[in-house]
Amino acid sequence: MTEAASTSSVRTEERDGIFVITIDRPEARNAIDGATARELAAAVDQLDARDYLLVGILTGAGGVFSAGMDLKAFAAGDTPVIPGRGFAGITRADIKTPLIAAVEGYALGGGTEMALACDMIVAARNATFGQTEVHYGIVPPEGGMVRLPERIPRNIALELLLTGDPLPAARAEQLGLVNHLTEPGEALTQALELANRVAHNAPLAIAAVKRVVNERTAFRDQDALRDQDRIVAPVLASQDAQEGARAFTEKRSPHWHGR
Repeated sequence: MTEAASTSSVRTEERDGIFVITIDRPEARNAIDGATARELAAAVDQLDARDYLLVGILTGAGGVFSAGMDLKAFAAGDTPVIPGRGFAGITRADIKTPLIAAVEGYALGGGTEMALACDMIVAARNATFGQTEVHYGIVPPEGGMVRLPERIPRNIALELLLTGDPLPAARAEQLGLVNHLTEPGEALTQALELANRVAHNAPLAIAAVKRVVNERTAFRDQDALRDQDRIVAPVLASQDAQEGARAFTEKRSPHWHGR
């Protein structure tokens, strides 16, 4: 049985116990603004509220996962961070149902952080991850600095975080960040195949596995995020952060002032 629904920037579809959540802002490379964040939070709540849904898939429309924060909206005072739930209503949320990221094209900045908030990642060979925030005078506070060093070697994570360099999907698979690599255009298909293999199993067992594995790290992650927030709050509120967003909007190089 397939049941589809849509909002202005998020589409959802049920497929025999699997819930596909699609970010649908291809004109903005699926960048996340406040409205999209609220719609994603609502979609994840639906996933957890319906007992017959055993696995979720998060993906993006138009051959792109997500370019992260909508910097134009951010420069105008809009935020895609929901209190208690984090970026896109996902990165700090307590999601009980297993969630798979199906990544095509770019998953940059907050896009990578959304993928890191998922339990598994399927990526097309043309996919690119990256914590590019340092280019814009900010840092990745929604899991990038906490989760990335847990998923891949610490020294590689630091290089990516400090340079903002891209991480191609093939390299991400070698490092263990990506579960399965597919041909371009096949990430969702492979994610559905993986989700079906999970959903074939007993619902109570699926829920227990995710709960045990997540609770082993959840408290440590929350402590790390709280410690991180104290350190990065002045960075996110700095003149350089505003300058980075303005420079992006105006398509020019930023002029850093260190304040």
